[in-house]
Amino acid sequence: MFSKTRVTETRPSNSPAPAGASAAPDQPLPERPTPEAAATPAAAPKPRSAPSILSADLHVTGNLKTQGDVQIEGIVEGDIRAHQLTIGESATIKGEIVADDVVVHGRVVGRLRGLKVRLTASARVEGDIIHKTIAIESGAHFEGSVQRQDDPLSNGITKKLAPPSSE
Repeated sequence: MFSKTRVTETRPSNSPAPAGASAAPDQPLPERPTPEAAATPAAAPKPRSAPSILSADLHVTGNLKTQGDVQIEGIVEGDIRAHQLTIGESATIKGEIVADDVVVHGRVVGRLRGLKVRLTASARVEGDIIHKTIAIESGAHFEGSVQRQDDPLSNGITKKLAPPSSE
């Protein structure tokens, strides 16, 4: 299990030194990394910050724009652009929503554009949804159209097919 080496033991000069021993006694041993240096990788990813929360008693008139995450519990009359947007059960949004990831528990009146869109059972959406992936739980209320696009976040107008030629 453990092996003990004798430091005072003399070796013949032609025998190899044991592993980990330095060749000459006056040479310094190689430095070992400190535990702090080993614990922090060189390229650590930035930790995600907590979402910004708009409480239920807050009424916002105007547009919201962030690259972070937002959770809305109050009323917003304006457009919202975010990375991840969670619309709480008590929330009402009147405007366009553009986000990578949208979870709707409350009410939305307006267009919704997102890579991932999820309408929970308590969701009430009146407007068009443009998405890459969508999930609609049983019990969700939805009035509008649904369209799948590979890039729903682009600001371009939805492409329509040309009418057939009458030749």
